[in-house]
Amino acid sequence: MKEKVLLVVVDFRLRVDQSHYINDWSSTDILREMEALVEACGGEVVDGTIYRVNSPIASTVISKTRIDELSGICSFHGIDTVIFSCDLKGGQQRNLEKLLKVKVVDRTQLILDIFARRALSKEGKMQVELAQLQYLLPRLTGRGVELSRLGGGIATLGPGETKLEVDRRRISHRIARLKKELKQVAESRSLKRKRRKELGTPVVSLVGYTNAGKSSLLNALTDAQQVIKDGLFTTLDPLSRQLVLPNRQIIILSDTVGFMHDLPHRLIEAFKATLEEITEADLLLHVLDISSSNFRFLYNSVRDVLRELDAEKIPTVTVLNKIDRISDREWLTDIEANFQNTVAVSATTGENLKLLLSKIEEMLVSYVVRVDVIIPIDRMDLVNLAHKEGMVKEIEYRNTNIHMIAMVPSRTAGRIYKADIDHRCL
Repeated sequence: MKEKVLLVVVDFRLRVDQSHYINDWSSTDILREMEALVEACGGEVVDGTIYRVNSPIASTVISKTRIDELSGICSFHGIDTVIFSCDLKGGQQRNLEKLLKVKVVDRTQLILDIFARRALSKEGKMQVELAQLQYLLPRLTGRGVELSRLGGGIATLGPGETKLEVDRRRISHRIARLKKELKQVAESRSLKRKRRKELGTPVVSLVGYTNAGKSSLLNALTDAQQVIKDGLFTTLDPLSRQLVLPNRQIIILSDTVGFMHDLPHRLIEAFKATLEEITEADLLLHVLDISSSNFRFLYNSVRDVLRELDAEKIPTVTVLNKIDRISDREWLTDIEANFQNTVAVSATTGENLKLLLSKIEEMLVSYVVRVDVIIPIDRMDLVNLAHKEGMVKEIEYRNTNIHMIAMVPSRTAGRIYKADIDHRCL
């Protein structure tokens, strides 16, 4: 049976008028997104309410009157869990649970629980456990046996084998160990990136809001067979695949964890090793669900995270995905004009994927070199290499040599030039 959930959005923002707020995300938007998060956790949202708070109560965030209202809703609907949109301190969470007599969690716990359910790789599980323990540590005081949430339900999936009853010192030691192991992971990734750079292979990273269709696009372009599902954070572990562009240039296409509005900082910190793949990329493909009514907010949320990662200056192609759901193509054309380096595609139907590949070629043009060489007649291996890794434009076979003009990756150009009789470079 699904866990019955009551959502509480606490709006601390100052009202500008009856319908506009300082922040782009309205309380209703936040409520809808939380509903999707609960669905991803396997829960059932029975009701949701929005409280606008000018002066939050230190002990319970919301007033006694509001708490009485929530208590009545919980009793009437048989609510199992109340989830708040704002982060709750340990004391606030305990006080609310005593008054409401049900489990109380916050949005960060909800997201951490989804990550714990979706992490499959050893690295992913370590990153999630680190984030969970960092969240738990300041909330240990006074919890006692209440910390034993290892049963079923939302926000009860514990960090691996680490029991929640352990004291602060043991958790601190575990955090230190996880950070050390993840540092080793980061160093290993750094070595791999260094080798790729030495080979001259460009890295293209897929970024975007969760459920924008990044994994679907990776599958469509590389046949990666990544498991896809319509829901938030269905793909957590990173995946990289080799892709050969139409001009025969080889690139690495990398999928990453999806972003989210107001993504908890502890998650960004825990997934630093994974997210560094983005900061070291040569090109970003920002996948945007253009069929969403909130696509502008989704776009800005991703840009905010990229800014926090110091990756906002990396060359970017905005991929307007899910155009198969758009009936008004004139509107789509107008929207395209508002973004720079934009391609509208459908990862599901394959529409305009060739245009996307051409745009990637265009953005990575600096990695391709035009060679105009004369090589010995017995160096057919270099001709084969140019055909395999690049595009031969012209070739003339002579008695003692071969004249070839080709577009090849810079690393390949170096090998060809070594055999060039005239040492010409145009």
